[in-house]
Amino acid sequence: MRILMGRDTEKVSTWLSDFEASTYSQHGEDGIIEKILTILPKKDKWCVEFGAWDGVYCSNTRNLIVNKGYSAVLIESDKARFKDLQRNYSHNPKVTTINKLVGFSLENNLNHILEGSLIPSDFDFLSIDVDGNDYHIWRALSEYKPKLICIEFNQTIPTEVRFIQPANPSVNQGTSLLSLVELGKEKGYELVSLLKTNVFFVKSEYYPLFQIEDNDPRTLRTDLSTITYLFIGYDNRIFLRGNKKLLWGIGSLEESKIQVLPSFLRKSIASYNKVERITFGIHILLTSPHTFFATIHHLLSKHNCGLGGLAMHWLKGDL
Repeated sequence: MRILMGRDTEKVSTWLSDFEASTYSQHGEDGIIEKILTILPKKDKWCVEFGAWDGVYCSNTRNLIVNKGYSAVLIESDKARFKDLQRNYSHNPKVTTINKLVGFSLENNLNHILEGSLIPSDFDFLSIDVDGNDYHIWRALSEYKPKLICIEFNQTIPTEVRFIQPANPSVNQGTSLLSLVELGKEKGYELVSLLKTNVFFVKSEYYPLFQIEDNDPRTLRTDLSTITYLFIGYDNRIFLRGNKKLLWGIGSLEESKIQVLPSFLRKSIASYNKVERITFGIHILLTSPHTFFATIHHLLSKHNCGLGGLAMHWLKGDL
């Protein structure tokens, strides 16, 4: 436990990160899950995970099953992976394996899939990792309220950005951390910890047990290495800073390939000569006609003049 201001009576808000450890998980989830569960009261030793893959590779539940005696429902949609999942747990009567795609409709949501199973409605732990519709799957979960939830977020999205991918099984974009935190509050959950790609929520009634003074995602998220920042200079040149790579480090993003304006127009508009002003107007008209005409409408209303007068103001640099 880290010490705050020299006092051992207070924990820093990120104290759960000290317990990162991986027996089977990918980024230290096993250790944090185990620590959180030791704090939660009234445990029933049931867990659920999907997509479970083969139940071993990067699993967030195998440590609980193998080393903590947990019963589990493991769900995997891919048929080849499901065969491996069955093979790995065929000897364990406490593990139920299901070959289904978890979705957010009445026919395939988790409420429907778990219906009729022995799992209690407030089971201990749920792991959601489907590389896309995680948000919508959690939102659709109403009949079950796990004590602890681990859910994947899109690590490339800045912490203060709201982003929710379309509710579409064929789309794989993910959701921002902030949007998941807001959904969690809506469903009665509080953020307690997060790792590079996964975020942990507990039911609000248990949150005080963790003595976290500030669970703002900007406080708990300390690894920003996967974020690419885009900003614009006064000369309308676009800059990239930060990671500047696609997911998993595949391919690099280059500033030269994302510029909107040609190089000779990347300077202060106030310094444009008449030719450059005409060229700039034509460029905006061709590349973004909606923006062009919306701007014209706004300027006509603001300056109370006709198109001819507006053109003269523009060429003289008065606008």
